[in-house]
Amino acid sequence: MFYGFGQRQRELLEKLLHRKSGLTIDDLAKQLGISRNAVQQHALSLEKGGYIEKGALTATGGRPVRVYILSKKGIDLFPKQYSWFSELLLNSLKSQLGTEGLEIKMHEIGKNLGESLKPKLAGMSLSEKIYAASEMMHELGFETEVTVKEGESLPVIKAHNCIYHHLAMEFEEVCQLDRSLLESILDSTIDHQECIIRKGEVCKFKINPPSPKE
Repeated sequence: MFYGFGQRQRELLEKLLHRKSGLTIDDLAKQLGISRNAVQQHALSLEKGGYIEKGALTATGGRPVRVYILSKKGIDLFPKQYSWFSELLLNSLKSQLGTEGLEIKMHEIGKNLGESLKPKLAGMSLSEKIYAASEMMHELGFETEVTVKEGESLPVIKAHNCIYHHLAMEFEEVCQLDRSLLESILDSTIDHQECIIRKGEVCKFKINPPSPKE
């Protein structure tokens, strides 16, 4: 989690983790056993990286001084067990709803997420929406690319990773979330032609053109 950070920077981040209300430069210098100037340099670097931020002013007996606190990005450096927690939730849902019920729930989640993102694609053609949808997936953590096969009218979205691979290995119903997300965003049906969980090289999503209106 801390690749690219020096020892002092890691220690500084840990001190702020243990003091949620924040620490001043002087506090950090005292706790780390280094000079005030050294702390300022480390703090400036971490602030530029978005890992810490300035908090509220605090009274120290004299003139109020600013404290530093961990940012959300800084907090995310420390280990978490999202996968374990998600597995507990999915187990509970599947035991209550069954396989079909869990797949319906994943469909609802994907559809609702898609509906919240759809306004960003207003006024675009379907091809433009496909490229925009790929970029949205990238922002969610997918390593996506859009390819155009000769003879096909629409591009195909390929994801080279699964952001919930461990969960999907145990709960294949989770894959419904991706399909429903894309169907909602694009207002089109999706063929999930290849899936990493099913030993595919990628997750490949073919977007079907809308049916001609009668």
